[in-house]
Amino acid sequence: MAPSTTVPTVADIEVPETLLKKRKQNEKAREERLAAASAARKYFFYCSQSKAQSYFQEGRSLCEGIPSEEREEIRLKRVARASGDFYVPTESKVYFVVRIRGINNIAPKPRKILQLLRLLQINNGVFVKVTRATQQMLRLVEPYVTYGEPNLKSIRELIYKRGYGKVNKQRIPLTNNAVIEENLGKYDILCVEDLVHEVATAGPNFKQATNFLWPFKLSNPTGGWRQRKFKHFVEGGDFGNRETNINNLIRQMN
Repeated sequence: MAPSTTVPTVADIEVPETLLKKRKQNEKAREERLAAASAARKYFFYCSQSKAQSYFQEGRSLCEGIPSEEREEIRLKRVARASGDFYVPTESKVYFVVRIRGINNIAPKPRKILQLLRLLQINNGVFVKVTRATQQMLRLVEPYVTYGEPNLKSIRELIYKRGYGKVNKQRIPLTNNAVIEENLGKYDILCVEDLVHEVATAGPNFKQATNFLWPFKLSNPTGGWRQRKFKHFVEGGDFGNRETNINNLIRQMN
């Protein structure tokens, strides 16, 4: 019996040879892409694991020395107190400076110093290396800032919680060690713990490390400022040098 229709079926249609070759090439290219992506994922995972392990070991070795120094200082204080003497601690190498006043009625010189310190807004904070020049600068802007000697815990909490890096003039959160390694790797600063150690010890690359860190944007302190905010700290106010008491302020503002 003759077929009821003259339209060819799919089985009757022959596929052109050029189309078959094109399909084979596409399938082969797809398999190669999948294999390359799988190999790249395995390599990235291996590198990430090895880097994370090296970061952990290096950070642990860096930070083991600082607590021992702090314990030794506490021991010397206790020995001096027991013998009725006075212990004079070593001078701090780093200050943490926080701006507490706005822009109204600021003379040109203090205004310029605040710009150099990158303290452009209220509650902005930066790390400053203690030198004769920076001490003179802080003395000139003392009514507008409060500063003191941060300990290792305060530095670590600030960088981990409020740390942002300056990448191509943009404020980038430090959510990954790759950001630090990409920008500070040439200074042997590869991870967050390297950055903490460099700041805490005022190392040779302190300037590059602090310039990479965006000024910290802190909150108002828990419980608010003192009633006489614009008096010196020793007079019951807030501005000026508060030495180790800056750590309590950092806890309240962080």
